[in-house]
Amino acid sequence: MRALDEELQDVAGHYRWFAEVEAAGVSPRYAELAAAVADDADVLGFLGTLPQAKRQANLLLGALTFLHDGPPEDGAQLHAWVLGDGDRLRATMLARATQTNEAARCAALLPVLSTLPGPLALIEVGASAGLCLYPDRYGYRYSGVQVGDVGSQVQLRCTVTGDGPVPTRVPEVVARAGIDLNPLDPADPEDVAWLQALIWPGMDERRDRLGAAAAIAAREPAEIVRGDLVEELPGLVARMPREATVVVFHTAVLAYLPVAAREEFVQTVSGLPVRWVSQEGVPVLPGVRDRLPEPPAVEESRFLLALDGEPLAYTAPHGGTLDWLPAAAALRGRPGPSGHRHAAP
Repeated sequence: MRALDEELQDVAGHYRWFAEVEAAGVSPRYAELAAAVADDADVLGFLGTLPQAKRQANLLLGALTFLHDGPPEDGAQLHAWVLGDGDRLRATMLARATQTNEAARCAALLPVLSTLPGPLALIEVGASAGLCLYPDRYGYRYSGVQVGDVGSQVQLRCTVTGDGPVPTRVPEVVARAGIDLNPLDPADPEDVAWLQALIWPGMDERRDRLGAAAAIAAREPAEIVRGDLVEELPGLVARMPREATVVVFHTAVLAYLPVAAREEFVQTVSGLPVRWVSQEGVPVLPGVRDRLPEPPAVEESRFLLALDGEPLAYTAPHGGTLDWLPAAAALRGRPGPSGHRHAAP
């Protein structure tokens, strides 16, 4: 491979990291493809023509999958697609963003939502197509306990450990809204196809689930506001029904913001009359992480579920597991008083 300048060496390093850490053991195809990019000067050169924020592996591989109805077979095919279809690929990568929308994350959200006084008004920041705004429209099985709509096309399974609440019902939801820089329409086949293209090879169950969840959202559209989450949140909260407990939540969103913007969001949500449910990577919210009963493992890859800044459980990034922390025991059978709204500390 010809010598690369320092900027492209950094791009190659990102793809090598993605291959060896992010995709390794999860998606062998994506690990192989990312490793091939790291050693392909021509593909790295193409990536160098894009803005820095548009060079990430998930975006390139998702765009190739979107344009060709599937991922490349190997590094040679990836090379051919990038060099032979660069104009369409560039336009797609500039117009689109990585906006993974995984309904299975509701399996971790529901146990917390079910302890809050209803009815609920849900606001998701970083909503994408809003598929996590429908926890009451899905069915669940928590270590053998069935909850929710058994007839729903979306059935979620979650393994629970620890002494936290297992829901016995789904909440009444009277309003659903979201904020996103680039909202997607669950009724638009192109937007749904893009979301499906972002699912890694070997995860067919997630792809089927996404289609079913999008169909539910398309039948009952939520209000998704286009804009900055800090700027738009106060006005959206003010428009929620007065009789409802307003819940602001987010999953795998704040990691994409600069540190200063995360801090501004925490200050904003903490000053609003809402309950705040976060589900982010462990390092993303230091104020939450620092309240853990013991320091997390350095290599911790799970998410941290918290209510009003109090860490409650470790969860899997795409749903499926819920490992309650000791603080969650206080939630068992103790929903707040009717009509109570809490400003996060």
